[in-house]
Amino acid sequence: MKKPVRYIIGRREPVSFPQLGLLNVEAKIDTGAYTSSLHCKEVKQFTKDGTDYVSFLLLDPEHPLFENKLIEWPVYKIKQVKNSFGQVEERIVIKTKIDFFDFNYEIEISLADRSLMDYPVLLGRKAIRKKFIVDVSKLHYASKRKMVEYK
Repeated sequence: MKKPVRYIIGRREPVSFPQLGLLNVEAKIDTGAYTSSLHCKEVKQFTKDGTDYVSFLLLDPEHPLFENKLIEWPVYKIKQVKNSFGQVEERIVIKTKIDFFDFNYEIEISLADRSLMDYPVLLGRKAIRKKFIVDVSKLHYASKRKMVEYK
């Protein structure tokens, strides 16, 4: 029986969300968080043609990758999430593709104001499970293309 392969990543890695036009943004890898989140401003839910949508601005004017581009995206679900301060809040979750470590796969990501956080993207356990092993002593380690057999 062939053992699954897991790739080693560090505690922070660059990721891209090509469908959203967001490329090479710094992500914090957080195995303590279940859900991933993406920093946005002006998050507004609306209905278009009978489908729930959300509009938002990626990042904020202080971020170097900010483009002031309004994005409209279908809502995947609305979920109760415990934020980094331990408070439960309701967040809109979307599904989108992520480019990470030569993988392109779909993840669920909640939209949140992360302006008080150091990194605009947080990748939680659900986004990295069964693909990666996190070495917290490393930064930007994915580019070194390490892999191990998982036992």
